[in-house]
Amino acid sequence: MLIDPDCIFCKIVANEIPSIRVTEDENTIAFMDINPAADGHVLVIPRQHAANIFEISREDLSATAITAGKVANAVQSAFEPDGVSIIQANGKGAAQSVFHFHFHIIPRWIGDGLKVNWGPEPGDMSRIEQSAKRIRRAFETGN
Repeated sequence: MLIDPDCIFCKIVANEIPSIRVTEDENTIAFMDINPAADGHVLVIPRQHAANIFEISREDLSATAITAGKVANAVQSAFEPDGVSIIQANGKGAAQSVFHFHFHIIPRWIGDGLKVNWGPEPGDMSRIEQSAKRIRRAFETGN
C-alpha cells in the first residue's frame, strides 16, 4: 500500500492519529472533518496515498467517488440540508491544504454564508471556444 509517512491522512489510515470515522471499506475511509465548514462535514479518502487527481489510480478514484456518493446520501438523510456540496481540490491554487486526494461532503443551507459558490455571469463565447480547443488538443495528445 502506498503511504506517505508525512501525510496526516495516511496517519489516519494507519490509525496513528485518531479520527471519527463514519464508514470505511477496503479502499476508502470517510471521517469527520475536525475543522468543519458545517455540522456534518465529512472527508472521504482513498487508503492508498495519492496527492491529487493527477496521481490517483482510476480504481481508487472510482472507489472514492462511490464512497463519496454514499456519504452524501447519508449526510442528506441525517441532516436534511437544503443541499450538499461535494468539493475536491487539486493544488495550492485550488486551496488544497492536505495533499492526499479527498472529497469534502458538506451539508448546505440556504443563507449559510459559505463561500464556495460563484455567481453565474455570461462568458465571452470566443474565449470559451478557445478554451475548449485547448482541452480537446490535450485529449488528442494524450495529456
